[in-house]
Amino acid sequence: MKKICVVGLGYIGLPTSAMFAKTGFEVVGVDINENAVSLLNRGEIHIEELGLGELVKKVVREDRLRAATLPEHADVFIIAVPTPNYPDHTANLEYVKSATESILPFLKKGDVVIVESTIPPRTIDDFVAPIIQAEGWNVGVDIFLAHCPERVLPGRILIELVENTRIVGGINDISAQKAAQVYNSFVTGEIIVTSAVTAEMSKLMENTYRDVNIALANELAKISDKLGINALEVIELANRHPRVNLHQPGPGVGGHCLAVDPYFIIEKAPDESPLIINARRINNSMPEFVIRHVDKIVESGGKIAVFGLTYKGNIDDIRESPAMDVLSLLQERNYNLSIYDPHVKQAQVNFKLSTFDEAIDQADCILILTDHNEFKGLDEVKIHSKMRNPVIFDTKNCTNINSEAIKYYNYGNLYEMSRKVETLV
Repeated sequence: MKKICVVGLGYIGLPTSAMFAKTGFEVVGVDINENAVSLLNRGEIHIEELGLGELVKKVVREDRLRAATLPEHADVFIIAVPTPNYPDHTANLEYVKSATESILPFLKKGDVVIVESTIPPRTIDDFVAPIIQAEGWNVGVDIFLAHCPERVLPGRILIELVENTRIVGGINDISAQKAAQVYNSFVTGEIIVTSAVTAEMSKLMENTYRDVNIALANELAKISDKLGINALEVIELANRHPRVNLHQPGPGVGGHCLAVDPYFIIEKAPDESPLIINARRINNSMPEFVIRHVDKIVESGGKIAVFGLTYKGNIDDIRESPAMDVLSLLQERNYNLSIYDPHVKQAQVNFKLSTFDEAIDQADCILILTDHNEFKGLDEVKIHSKMRNPVIFDTKNCTNINSEAIKYYNYGNLYEMSRKVETLV
């Protein structure tokens, strides 16, 4: 195995391509995004990920990584394309289908095909394999097919690609073994070989576990708000138990995994997954919960400084971000909005982004929706002097405020907000 073709140069495909190139493979990355292809061939990147820019620049300069808009002959084909949901939350596998079909003219006997995209259970067996078999290949004998789901955290991708355990699920045992050999080239973590359907389900349950746990924390936040309890203190104390690990509440759940993957399970077994269904409903309700509390702070026509658009801190990814859902709800109301996110580029959104100073100028509230490092220590002097009403509503519980002149709300004291409004009434 000397040459690898990676289809999809997004948040997973591009780091994966760079890592294989660093290991010594000849790698061609394929994407329909001509701008991404052009940038990569100049040694530049179109996404934000710690350390990735430097690595890409190095391997491109050494002629180990290049990009193209069409696949090429290779020994290993890795499919790392998006798998979004349709409006009814069923899986959209069109990108996987197109990617698989695109490599068919370039397959030869003995090639390894690996799908890294997160997919519903039985997608490898019932969807991908038939596409390859329709070309006359005996999958598992002529072409080795496997699923190796990505399991990395944005901001730590280059570290976790190497150190994390990898699950490699083959359509048969020899396919799993062949795919495992590919990752053995640089993975120092354990590589576990299993069936394709088990690998598919394992990945989905990893993210579903977190989604359900966050839903429990969000439900606790709602209950605590009603009963006048500090939800954050409750979580801290409960987690002192050696077998308890409650997650943190927030404005919702976003990203390409947690907000999407549970639906892949629900789609296949809706009657058997009521807990997962309800967790999705709870987490999807959080933007409205945030808005109800914003309405208590800011009068109609007031100015809100929205801090953060991405689904998690210190990245530029706004896919499925609850912050975007909150923003959409705010835009439906009669508020004056100013939006600040130091990690999001203007080209990513269709509304004007502001600087920190512009956002807080004459604002009635700072609404923090993302836990960027830049938001953990804010300029309190500027906040007090420039805001019309120095109030912060921190839905990510990430900001440290020392000034008593700034009113600070998070999920630990939301009930104070409610009592204040009741007193005024």
